Amino acid sequence: MKKIIITALALLVASAVPSLAQTYRSEARENRQEYRIYRGMARGELTPRELRNLSRQQHRIDRAQSRAGRDGYISYRERQRIERMQDRASRNIYRKSNNGRDIY
Repeated sequence: MKKIIITALALLVASAVPSLAQTYRSEARENRQEYRIYRGMARGELTPRELRNLSRQQHRIDRAQSRAGRDGYISYRERQRIERMQDRASRNIYRKSNNGRDIY
C-alpha cells in the first residue's frame, strides 16, 4: 500500500512540472484530473490496478503534449487530439471512481 501511495505521489510531482507544450487551459484541466485521481486514491475508491492505469493514461497525455509542442506551435488538430485524450481520461476517472469497488 505504501508503495502505491509513494508511486502515485511521485507521478503527481513529476507531472506538476510545466512543459512548453501545455497551454494554460490544458494544464489546468490536467491538474484537476490528477487531483480527482489523487482524491479517489485517498478515499479508497480506486484499486491499485485502476490507479496504475489512470496514471499511465495521464502520462500518455503528457507525452502527446510534449510531442505536439516540439516545434513551438500546437496546431488545431494536435489540440483536438489532446482534448479528446483528456475527455477519455476524464470519463475513465469517473467510471473507475464510481464503480463500487473499494480498496478497504
